Amino acid sequence: MSKQRVVVGGVVVGALSGLGGGLVYGGKRLLERQAAVARNLIGQPFGEPPKADKVYKKRYGQKLDLLIVGDSIAAGLGAELPSDTLGARLAKGIAKRSRRAVRLRTAAVVGAESSMLAGQLDGLPKNYRADVAVIIVGGNDVTHRVPVDEAVRDLVAVVRRLQDAGTAVVVGTCPDLGALKPVPQPLRTLGSAASRQLAAAQKKAVLELGARAITLHDVVGHFFITDPEEMFSLDRFHPSGLGYRRTAKAILPSVLAALGIADHVPFGHHAPA
Repeated sequence: MSKQRVVVGGVVVGALSGLGGGLVYGGKRLLERQAAVARNLIGQPFGEPPKADKVYKKRYGQKLDLLIVGDSIAAGLGAELPSDTLGARLAKGIAKRSRRAVRLRTAAVVGAESSMLAGQLDGLPKNYRADVAVIIVGGNDVTHRVPVDEAVRDLVAVVRRLQDAGTAVVVGTCPDLGALKPVPQPLRTLGSAASRQLAAAQKKAVLELGARAITLHDVVGHFFITDPEEMFSLDRFHPSGLGYRRTAKAILPSVLAALGIADHVPFGHHAPA
């Protein structure tokens, strides 16, 4: 079974553990049935993310290096064209505002959990250093019931490693799985609570390191809730081209601030104290 399905059995087990001992056997059976229904409603991810790595706006010169790290959302799964991926959208936005060329490198891997981020950095060319790195991770940690403290520990290690190399870091926190309408209640509410718990822990940890954080469910989550047909791709889990455009636009202010190009960041963006 694909790691990208949001309602693998791990979601049920993880959610039940959070409810403590008050859930009776019948409740557990209900959630298991709901998980089976949701698995049939949410399609398998299709193909691979489009390859978007290149230099954007070469004519500007003075290249900036943008690194994208994380899971399938960071990789751009669901986008039909390379230009629609999160990395490409961000690269074009940075180039437009900075008037500098932007070289995009995508290390993100479909299905990645936080424990796999270090391996993504290991796969980069020797001596490579990005000016700014954007990390989006957490959904697979929730669906595979990775303990919050373990997921955050692995994220923190990678943020530190990037910072030690001289890279500014921006973390988009775990998206709210409650936006996935095909998942029935109460399973969707449990997934939402788990993802928000992880997002809050991620934000706190990376801010303490001096990195920037963006609470994705605050800055872009409402678009996915109010307009799911347009914002989600055909698999009903990953963003569509429009979904990535909205997400990149929402993330961009913190990336520009991390690069020293902008000072103001809107609601949902968090700078270190």
